[in-house]
Amino acid sequence: MSARIATVKRDTLETRIQARVNLDGAGNARLASGLPFLDHMLDQIARHGLIDLDIEAEGDLHIDAHHTVEDIGITLGQAVRQALGDKRGIRRYGHAYVPLDESLSRVVLDCSGRPGLEYCVEFPRARIGEFDVDLFREFFQGFVNHALITLHVDNLRGRNAHHIAETVFKAFGRALRMAVEPDPRATGVPSTKGSL
Repeated sequence: MSARIATVKRDTLETRIQARVNLDGAGNARLASGLPFLDHMLDQIARHGLIDLDIEAEGDLHIDAHHTVEDIGITLGQAVRQALGDKRGIRRYGHAYVPLDESLSRVVLDCSGRPGLEYCVEFPRARIGEFDVDLFREFFQGFVNHALITLHVDNLRGRNAHHIAETVFKAFGRALRMAVEPDPRATGVPSTKGSL
């Protein structure tokens, strides 16, 4: 299997973003989104997904974080899609349950070629530090729309907003890792259609 690495740049009037992914990495991350809590969550994806992740972003944070968070999701989704290529020999499906103290989240995904998001996460407060928790949905929506994956994110229990967010992103990293892993028994694209 050839190197599964991609770099994507996105320049708009609202943001300038570059995302580089190596799906066969060691979990290394270099993150500069301008949003420290988002960087903390992106680091969870890298570490628990064993994906090398390099994201640099400049956005209109003087307005709010919405455009930056959404566009990082879009750019990361495009990079993952490019790195996957034709998806030959991957497991395709991934899932993970991750606990952190009182919190428990489940993420299930399918590298299906079809975007879909089911996001069932309720936070006990609107902000974690300065970060608006509504933006997590925008990140995942941008990601699935451009990675062309089906993603189910469920927080099953939790009281601490920080713990809930961490379990979601750790579970996402683990599920993505499983789905994009090479399957040693697979010889082609994991679909009866012959393509994904």
